Amino acid sequence: MSGTRKLGRPTDHRKAMLRGMVTYLLENGKIETTVTRAKEVRAQAEKMITLAKVDSLTNKRAAFAYITKEDVVKKLFTEIGPKYADVKGGYTRITKTGPRRGDAAEMCIIELV
Repeated sequence: MSGTRKLGRPTDHRKAMLRGMVTYLLENGKIETTVTRAKEVRAQAEKMITLAKVDSLTNKRAAFAYITKEDVVKKLFTEIGPKYADVKGGYTRITKTGPRRGDAAEMCIIELV
């Protein structure tokens, strides 16, 4: 269930961080982060891609409400959504890369499949 991890941050900071990470993931295709953050980002990113599969005004407004850059929303509805039109789910992949130097947090790469 998405949204159950607090990630050690207040609610507004956590929501803003996840919005930024989802925007960056959809813009660039992959990001490197910790495993727990990646699992939260995956849930939100897959919801955005599912919205983009149906090109309607309601879905665009919902995407604009969550994603922070207008050109990323356009890319989502013109490139990413049609690419996954016949796929039921599983649009992202999480690959573990090992512990982070410094605090040994488990790192991973999350990318669009």
